[in-house]
Amino acid sequence: MKNVILTALAFALLSPAAADAQIYAWRDAKGTLVLSDRQLDTPTAVYDVPGAPEYRATRPVEGGEQDRAGGYEPLIQEHARRHSLRPELVRAVIQVESGFNPRALSPKGAMGLMQLMPATARDLGVMNAFDPDDNIRGGTRYLRLLLDKYDGDERLALAAYNAGPGAVDKYGRQVPPYRETVKYVQKVGSKAGPGADAGSIVPRLMIFKTIELVDGRAVPRYSGSRPAAGTYEIVRR
Repeated sequence: MKNVILTALAFALLSPAAADAQIYAWRDAKGTLVLSDRQLDTPTAVYDVPGAPEYRATRPVEGGEQDRAGGYEPLIQEHARRHSLRPELVRAVIQVESGFNPRALSPKGAMGLMQLMPATARDLGVMNAFDPDDNIRGGTRYLRLLLDKYDGDERLALAAYNAGPGAVDKYGRQVPPYRETVKYVQKVGSKAGPGADAGSIVPRLMIFKTIELVDGRAVPRYSGSRPAAGTYEIVRR
C-alpha cells in the first residue's frame, strides 16, 4: 500500500511538469521521507500525505488554507525582499492574521491578508486593503518600520503589530502582558521559526546538506560534518 501511495504521489508531483522533470527525495534523521519536484534550498512548507505518516510532500495533497497560501507566495517573496524581511516572518503573519483569506474582516475592522486597520492602511498608502498585492505591500512596509523602531527585535515588532507601538512603549519596550498579544507573538514566532544568517555558514571544502522537518516545514541544514543519520547531499561552495 505504501508503494502505491508513493507512486501516486510521485505522479501527482510530476504530472504538471515536463517529461524530464525530477523528483528529489531526502530522509531526515527520524526516517521521514520528504519528496519534492524541486531542490530545497530555503525553508519550505511540507504537507502530510494521508495514509502515509512517514511521508511529507512540498505540495498539498488536499485543498484548503494550504492551497491558498501557495497562491500568494510570489507576492510574499517580492515584498519581503523589497523591505529586507524574512519571507517566513511575512508568511507566518499572514497565516495567523487571516488564514490566507484576502477578504478577511475582523470585528475591529482590520482588513485583508495582513489585517490592516483603516487608519494604518491610509498611513501606508494602501488604496485597497482587500487587494492581496496592495495589502502585502502595506503590511510588509509596516513590519519593516516596526523592526527599525525596535532595533530588529522581531518579538517587539510582532507585539507592536498586534497591540500597537504605544502598548509596547508603555511597558518599557517589552511585550505587553496582554494574553492575546503574548499568544500572538508566540504563535507567529513558532510558525516563522528562528532568524537565520546565511552569511554565518563558513565555506569549507565539503558542505553536507540535510533536510530537517521543523514545525511543518522542510528546512535545509548545512554542516561541515558528515551527518550520523538520514540522507545528505554534498554541496560545494
